[in-house]
Amino acid sequence: MRKFKSKISIGLIVFLAVLLGGMLMMLLYDRSWMVSLLIFSQIVFIAHMFANTYYIVEDEKLHIKSGLLVNFSLDIHHIKKISETNSLMTGPAASFDRLEITYNKFDTVLISPKEKAAFIELIKKINPEVEIKLKNKEARIKNKE
Repeated sequence: MRKFKSKISIGLIVFLAVLLGGMLMMLLYDRSWMVSLLIFSQIVFIAHMFANTYYIVEDEKLHIKSGLLVNFSLDIHHIKKISETNSLMTGPAASFDRLEITYNKFDTVLISPKEKAAFIELIKKINPEVEIKLKNKEARIKNKE
């Protein structure tokens, strides 16, 4: 079993902190206690999601966990392709530096393991048929380090 934590994007944290933190400060200043409590609970929920997003490769399964919302597994032999993406689509990833995993016929999931090269290598070891599409050679070298 190997656990890969999600990479966390500083830009995403700053964006959310400014957006939600700014709203919370304005609401507290206006003494809107109920709405402030709602925004604060959203901040706690998002922090929980960031802290509890990870990917486990165990036997021939990939388990994807993200907070309370996402908890599913897929057979690694059903993975067709892994490609780098900066897609803004939602997924169990706390960074915009993501991997798109295509499995079955048309299913995809976006993840952001901190150790991308080690993750890809382990998946490729279990399923050598997986097509790997990295953006450029520099990314491949950087991920191997």
